[in-house]
Amino acid sequence: MRLRPGLIADYRDDVAVFRSNVARFWFAVLLVAVVVLGLGGTLPLIPGLVDFTLTGDLLLIAVTAVFASIGAIGLNIVTGFAGQVSLGHAFFLGVGAFTGAILGGTEVTRQVVDLSTGQFVERTMLVGYDLDLIIWLPAAGLAAAFMGLIVAPVAFRLRGLYLAFVTLGLVFIGEHVFREATVLTGGVGVGRPTGVPSLFGLRFDEAGEVFGIFLSKHQKLFFLGLALLVVLGFVAKNLARSRVGRALAAIRDRDIAAEMMGIPLARYKMIAFVVSSFYAGVAGALLYTAVGQLEPGSFNLLLSIEFIAMVLIGGVATVSGSIMGAVFITFLPRLVKWLAGFWMFGFISDSPTGGLVTLAQMELILFGGLIVVFLILEPLGLYGIWIRIRNYWKAWPFSY
Repeated sequence: MRLRPGLIADYRDDVAVFRSNVARFWFAVLLVAVVVLGLGGTLPLIPGLVDFTLTGDLLLIAVTAVFASIGAIGLNIVTGFAGQVSLGHAFFLGVGAFTGAILGGTEVTRQVVDLSTGQFVERTMLVGYDLDLIIWLPAAGLAAAFMGLIVAPVAFRLRGLYLAFVTLGLVFIGEHVFREATVLTGGVGVGRPTGVPSLFGLRFDEAGEVFGIFLSKHQKLFFLGLALLVVLGFVAKNLARSRVGRALAAIRDRDIAAEMMGIPLARYKMIAFVVSSFYAGVAGALLYTAVGQLEPGSFNLLLSIEFIAMVLIGGVATVSGSIMGAVFITFLPRLVKWLAGFWMFGFISDSPTGGLVTLAQMELILFGGLIVVFLILEPLGLYGIWIRIRNYWKAWPFSY
């Protein structure tokens, strides 16, 4: 071990969150870099350097990416770690979103005419309880987890395509419920405001000073999401290296062999669905806070496919890959718009008649094409590419 300090000779070291002090150092560097990006010029940088910070619409996209990363980690727990294909992630996101909006939002009333008396009366149009973030955010996760617990018994008996079709049905059921329960969701075309992100009097949806630093609304939401992502990311990482994580991996690789070894499939599949749904509920409650408005039609099959793409493109069964995939998919529309500015991509246009394809069509082409390319050429996704690059430079100049 003295001659090979990087050699892993113990199982605990192999599954450690940080395998070495070098990994801890680079994680700290990455975290500081993300914080600097989020500050967006609030703090003066070194004179003469280009200000590579997130501002304007880029910061809004970054807020969405951070919240989406939490949901992608949740989907990876059930699909990547446990091997249970789920297409119903949008349903759990919606449950969390509307639970957070009901508990954290304000009640909306309107004066209407009572047909029996002909007089104006106050009628509740949207239910809201105006609770603090520390209450409605965990409650949103628990509500989604409860729905996952209800779905789990079905997952015990199904796998593969059968499970995928059952969870797909959840999306359509959820769409119908979200459309019709107007007193809770506001209905299609109307929607309702999201829960107010207020923690002990600190409003994250309003600009103001925090520890003497003036932050915009989006900056506050970005750092809120970053803090939650770090905490929930470490929880997921430790879950994967625990007894539960090892059992889920065994079920994923060969469920019949896992059952013969004494692993109770029903119990661990239930754990996977419940934990995954909790992450989805938290992500759903926060995902639209930057916009401030929820639309029941947003939680559809396309949203589920987007999260599946985050897992596949980022890297299956990896927390880091979930974050990479969420950031990539969230920034994809902006990437397409940026590419359209180059002459070689002149066939992309904002208007339907200005080019061969529109921006929206190009996004769909790249979206589907990248899923196919990564499944065939790089099953480990962006995380696999990162591992290869890292290993190359570890062995450089003897990388052959």
